[in-house]
Amino acid sequence: MSTTNQIVEKPTTFKVFAEITKARLTVSVMFSTLAGYALGVDVWNVDTFKTLGLLSIGGYCMVGASNVFNQIVEKDIDKLMDRTKNRPLPTGIISKQNAFILALVLTILGLAILFSVNPKTALFGAVSIFMYVSLYTPLKTITPLSVFVGAFPGAIPYMLGWVAATGTFGIEAGTLFIIQFFWQFPHFWAIGWFLFDDYKKAGIFMLPTGKRDKKTALQIILYTIWTIIASLIPVLGFTGKFQISIYTAVVVFILGIWMLFYAFKLYTEMNAVAARKLMLVSVSYITLIQIIYVIDKFI
Repeated sequence: MSTTNQIVEKPTTFKVFAEITKARLTVSVMFSTLAGYALGVDVWNVDTFKTLGLLSIGGYCMVGASNVFNQIVEKDIDKLMDRTKNRPLPTGIISKQNAFILALVLTILGLAILFSVNPKTALFGAVSIFMYVSLYTPLKTITPLSVFVGAFPGAIPYMLGWVAATGTFGIEAGTLFIIQFFWQFPHFWAIGWFLFDDYKKAGIFMLPTGKRDKKTALQIILYTIWTIIASLIPVLGFTGKFQISIYTAVVVFILGIWMLFYAFKLYTEMNAVAARKLMLVSVSYITLIQIIYVIDKFI
């Protein structure tokens, strides 16, 4: 009689680092920062590319640190949910102490690098990590208003790029902030909808009414409309240097109708499948308009 021994490979240090800093999420957040930077740059030269590199490294450190701190706080909660129970902390692959040291190192390194870009960039980076870890994370198990609070640090990376490029915070950076701010509501409520049962295990209720009902679906529609309106503001000509052409506005509007269609579809179907589709479309929407804004600037 033979037995087969299964050998469980220990994950590499790189894999653990990528998982605990949520590399995929962090890179997607950094994409918005780099898009904001491209919108703020007038001329590309050696210095701007150098700043772009520093912003990329410093930004990854800051967002990664936020994610590590978040997982330290939510270690016990993560054990309860299917989608998070295999993360490095719940499985014991990394200890809380080592995770805290990593988060601290990433924070200090990130702040130092962003400060070398300019002080305002470091300031907004610090505000973002503070709000995400100290306010949004603990509020997730207390009130659905956590999504509102989390929308603030979540909207900072996009406008952070502009601040890094220009050293100033004005109407342009504020407009980028507003766009990303409103977008987060339909996006995260869609996630909260299709992961409702998993979140429920950990006592997390992200939906505005706490339930998957028509009122929540209606709010998703309303905030999708606000997102579309915010995305079209730059065509009106009063957002400083950040402006888009009427042709770009038409494309952005069409993309907005695409996202709004899936928001209405969730309202009519009221199921997790429709919510997941809306989430995926919302990610495509914000990514595409950021690319389109940059293309509009340089053509």
